[in-house]
Amino acid sequence: YRLCPTKVQEAELFNQLRLCRNLYNAALQERIGAYRKAKVTRNYYDQASTLSEIKAELPEYKGVYSQVLQDVLKRLVNAYQAFFRRVKAGEKPGFPRYQGRDRYDSFTYPQSGFSLSEDGHTAYFSKIGNIRIRLSRPLEGKIKTATVIHDCGGWYVSYVCEVEATPLSA
Repeated sequence: YRLCPTKVQEAELFNQLRLCRNLYNAALQERIGAYRKAKVTRNYYDQASTLSEIKAELPEYKGVYSQVLQDVLKRLVNAYQAFFRRVKAGEKPGFPRYQGRDRYDSFTYPQSGFSLSEDGHTAYFSKIGNIRIRLSRPLEGKIKTATVIHDCGGWYVSYVCEVEATPLSA
């Protein structure tokens, strides 16, 4: 769905995207450095436990919802898992790489911190606020996650919804 942020909201969206990208790249660098220096592998829980320290030392990260930061680290875990899966399968592995401004274009609210107004004209995102939204079709089911995406110069939100399975009729 298309988001219609104000100039101030758009600046905050870009800021959050930049902070998420920086966290991803720093976590990747930490993993690479730990393995090169001490042959130690860092996992999600090691890195997620340092998020409070990061917020204490870098106050700009207090402006990003905590579950969004946790999801950034889970993205890195997924990149490593895909790498090792391809290595085992004998495919071209493609080691996880640093993300540039043009490659990292979304962040996800995995459980909470977002909502949609009853009338469907406003989407709320924690630490950002209310943003106008254009619902091109009605949402069905219970909203589980929201991913804010910057693509082709515009802002969008992708909702993952849980719906009851309906049997196919013959």
